[in-house]
Amino acid sequence: MVMAPMSAESVCETASGSWYVGVDVGGTFTDLVLANVDHQIHAVKVPSVPSDPAEGVFNALRKAADILDVGLGSLLRDCALFVHGATIATNTVLEEKGAKVGLLTTEGFRDSLEIRRGYRVNPFDHRTPYPPVLVPRSLRRPVTGRFDREGNEILEFSVDDVKAAAKVFADAGVESTAICLFNSFLNSAHERQAETALRESWDGDWVYASVDIAPIIGEYERTSTTVMNAYVAPRTVGYLRRLDERLRELGLPKGILLVQNNGGAISVARVADKPAALLLSGPAAGVGALRLYGEASGTDDLISMEVGGTSCDVILMSAGTVDVSESFKIGGYDLAIPSVDIFTIGAGGGTIAGVDHGGMLYAGPAGAGANPGPASYGLGGTEPTVTDAQLILGRLHPGVYAGDSINLDEACARKAIDERIASPLGLSVEDAATGIIRLVEQNLLQAVQEISSERGHDPRRFTLVATGGAGPMHGASVGRLLGCPNVYVPRLSGVFCALGMLHTDVRHDFMRVFLEPLETVGAQAVEHEFIALSDQGVRALRDDGFVGDSARVLREVDLRYVGQQYDVRVRFDGSEAFSTERTRELFEQEHQRLYGHIQPEGLIRISALRVVAEGLLPEIKVPDVAKGDGAPSPSVRRRVWIDEERGWQEVAVYSGFDLAPGHRVAGPAMVEEMTTTVFVGADDELEIDGANNFLIHLPAG
Repeated sequence: MVMAPMSAESVCETASGSWYVGVDVGGTFTDLVLANVDHQIHAVKVPSVPSDPAEGVFNALRKAADILDVGLGSLLRDCALFVHGATIATNTVLEEKGAKVGLLTTEGFRDSLEIRRGYRVNPFDHRTPYPPVLVPRSLRRPVTGRFDREGNEILEFSVDDVKAAAKVFADAGVESTAICLFNSFLNSAHERQAETALRESWDGDWVYASVDIAPIIGEYERTSTTVMNAYVAPRTVGYLRRLDERLRELGLPKGILLVQNNGGAISVARVADKPAALLLSGPAAGVGALRLYGEASGTDDLISMEVGGTSCDVILMSAGTVDVSESFKIGGYDLAIPSVDIFTIGAGGGTIAGVDHGGMLYAGPAGAGANPGPASYGLGGTEPTVTDAQLILGRLHPGVYAGDSINLDEACARKAIDERIASPLGLSVEDAATGIIRLVEQNLLQAVQEISSERGHDPRRFTLVATGGAGPMHGASVGRLLGCPNVYVPRLSGVFCALGMLHTDVRHDFMRVFLEPLETVGAQAVEHEFIALSDQGVRALRDDGFVGDSARVLREVDLRYVGQQYDVRVRFDGSEAFSTERTRELFEQEHQRLYGHIQPEGLIRISALRVVAEGLLPEIKVPDVAKGDGAPSPSVRRRVWIDEERGWQEVAVYSGFDLAPGHRVAGPAMVEEMTTTVFVGADDELEIDGANNFLIHLPAG
């Protein structure tokens, strides 16, 4: 679907307002960060409304307006930038509430979507079924026409087949359509003909061609991605358009931006072309936050462990760069869309714990959500969660949290853990709570190892950034298990992704399959392709209002040794001309890091050329804070379970408001902030750094 691009004023220019707003809709909470050029930053956290995510957004905005003592309309009229992390596409897949999709496919390939790759990811698991095919066979309509492996037509295209399929779609009540024809990544002519014919003969608004969504090698992945795009489009784009229109009616001067899977932002008008680019929208904003905290912490080797109410999202930044993958899974479906390399598990404050039929304790992946939430919320929940365990262990206190959003009831937490875990296992409630925390921290450890040591990175050279409302409760423990020297906890940890949205640049990705041997390819041929892709990127940025220093174009090449199954990607600066020698050098460096070896005389093939076009938005700086005088004093002391060795101790509990740059606190200790609570272990030392964030120094070894 091709939409008219937004005007330059609507995306790039920010002179008309003073406030910058980032909103992240999560499974449990909706987070909002409000900032301006005068370094004022406000954080808001309200319960999400799963039945109507927009209502959670407006609840957060109303609360922000109350903080500023202005009306909602006044706040919106004074907004220069509004960035939204939309979970609507993700929820559409997980809740199986997408559109009824029809598919045009090349004759003979009708079942490729159902056959998938023909193998199981886990060859020892013969029982777990694949998720339902999004398009039933009756709506997968074959079309005559064929290109060979060189992109030459060997069978003429049939428009009549498209017209016949359109009638089937109309009779079946199809809401959205996908077109994926064989070898279209080499020659798009047949898909363009099919798109034109379908628009003329089918009375629907949503038509997507694979050459616009995923022009890649791999018939199944290309088809799956295009179908998923069609599946989520009506609900996702409809929600975003309605939200955007409502905000504009209330006074927002320019349209909202959405965070994409690739960590960049895009306008509502443009996202209609590829709504599947929002499937990892919220967590991908963590890249922007990592850039901010990399500057603050003085290192560009960071691993973020964002533990929210429902899940834990892990992102690794090495030497200031976060890897972008070309594929990921959601709900068991394979997608070939550029996305930040994120590893996610079901481990959060609302993660449900219990005892299975074999008498073993488990934690996750299911969560209690926003309503009824953990048992301690007192909203009718009966399942014990991680939050309930933290409350029993003294790491959280009974009472009000997150402003006035929640009120923790220890009696409810104790009852749930006793009935569901402690009594069945013959344990005390405290021992059961300890088991929940130990188990969930092992799960968090494995999640971080998945994206670090299993990808060729030594976690001992990284600073662990513990974020999310629940992350700082576990950061020190997981950091010690990893061997990290430090754990960094942002003050605004509980709104990590919402803050990251204000440090997210506009991004467009362009790629072209290019199958040539590296050693014999002509540099001029590669330059010709790069220039064509770069021109697309420059035009897209110009349409969005980015020119000159605010526009940046980067080049990437996918390569592999002859006979190798997977590509290795290398990146060049946009101004760096292609050369065989430099490309081989970068490829071998990355191959050595990933696999521990190279083939010095090995033959290398180019698989694809890529261009990343970025529009640079203004940066929001964290305000300077005066240094603290004297030693800080705890607000209270309370009994807290420390670890297996030390058990229960009376520890100092500090209010975050009383800690300023220069202050140091020896563990064990607790620090209570508005959106999170920080746990400092027995041998740890917490320092308030110059950026007014928490830096926990872990003992050597």
